[in-house]
Amino acid sequence: MTIGIGPSTPVTSQSTSGSRTQGVLTTGTEKGESTTSSSGSSKPSSQLSTLAQQLSDSALRAEERDASLDRKALGQKADALLQPIVRDFHLHRAKYDAEVPNTDDPELLERAKQATSFANGRGSNPFSGLSQDQLALIIYDDSGTFTANERHAAWREDYDQREAWNQAVVARGKLEYSQTGKMTEFFKEVLGNYNELPPIMQAQYPDFYAPRLEHLIEMDFNFMTHRAEGKGAPEDIFEILMSSEDFANLGKRFANSTVG
Repeated sequence: MTIGIGPSTPVTSQSTSGSRTQGVLTTGTEKGESTTSSSGSSKPSSQLSTLAQQLSDSALRAEERDASLDRKALGQKADALLQPIVRDFHLHRAKYDAEVPNTDDPELLERAKQATSFANGRGSNPFSGLSQDQLALIIYDDSGTFTANERHAAWREDYDQREAWNQAVVARGKLEYSQTGKMTEFFKEVLGNYNELPPIMQAQYPDFYAPRLEHLIEMDFNFMTHRAEGKGAPEDIFEILMSSEDFANLGKRFANSTVG
């Protein structure tokens, strides 16, 4: 598990389920509203695109799922849902490529076809540019609304966005370290990102992840002077950094890095 994940703008508090669902619905509507009918008239703003409606329905199912499972069970559910579309994806390629949505909607059929082409290295990702919340709804939706190749394509887009965010936040962390000897702002940004993750993605992190980041932020530790400039004793940093794989050698990683 990496220290940072996801491209979300950092904040200090987690969104509620209701606001998260509304955000998914609004963004999805905006993405699908620019179509025009054969007569040249635009669709009314209240009419949802097909994808927006799918995401709205998926958000409701996700809320029910998240409410019915504790953190451990939700993490196990996430792992089970990712297994066939990520780790074992190559084992089912023929089956997934033959999968066709049970619909006569040309938009859904075309999107599934595009996802299959993308999964085979051809064409663009049909979910390029969607938000992390929207992508998570597709990735972890096993209702049959989305094909396996669509869910894989959504996972690929989410992965690419997270990688881009990781590179950017690490670069900012290196700069902070070189200028101040600290990584406090880096820890704040990572925690803010974690707080913005959907519950099913948060559940894939260990229970201590957020509390330890909070402790590191409170300590405001200077790795150059080896002093805690906030709350906590200097020896606390070694207990935190050496007590789990996620935090081990974090200071060394920055100390040995060059600012690009």
